[in-house]
Amino acid sequence: MKVEEAKRQFIAAWGSFGSNWGVNRTMAQIHALLLVSSRPLSADEVMQDLNISRGNANMNLRELINWGLVERSLISGQRKEYFLAEKDIWKVAKTIARERKKRELEPMLRFLESLKLSEQEPLDADGQAFVDAIHGIKKFGHQAEQTIDGLIRVEENWFVGTLLKMLK
Repeated sequence: MKVEEAKRQFIAAWGSFGSNWGVNRTMAQIHALLLVSSRPLSADEVMQDLNISRGNANMNLRELINWGLVERSLISGQRKEYFLAEKDIWKVAKTIARERKKRELEPMLRFLESLKLSEQEPLDADGQAFVDAIHGIKKFGHQAEQTIDGLIRVEENWFVGTLLKMLK
């Protein structure tokens, strides 16, 4: 397979994977394009390479910047804005984990904590099932939060070494 065809397939697949990571397909495709690019790209280049509208490109580039996965890059003598993706995949994974925690897990935990159930209320079987389910979800959510926090803090060398030990 030629490099250009492999690159196109990677960008398409990364876009599909993106929906599993909580981002839309186009946002993930733009990220993939910038990730494998040897130089910063302008919005016009992104539009042309992915065959998307200016509005779609600009909206998704802004969101990638908000996520911390892409940054603006100035090129001397150029008036256009250029965009560059973080190339260190370990940093990318940690950034995605941090953002998903902030956007999904933390709001869910805040909502569950806001459910102040009366301790004195007598519970029938359905009421007890509800209380038990909420308790279990909160416990799992807090454990997931601790795991994500650990992943964000950990260094790549330690993680890879530990993973290799587990696989032996």
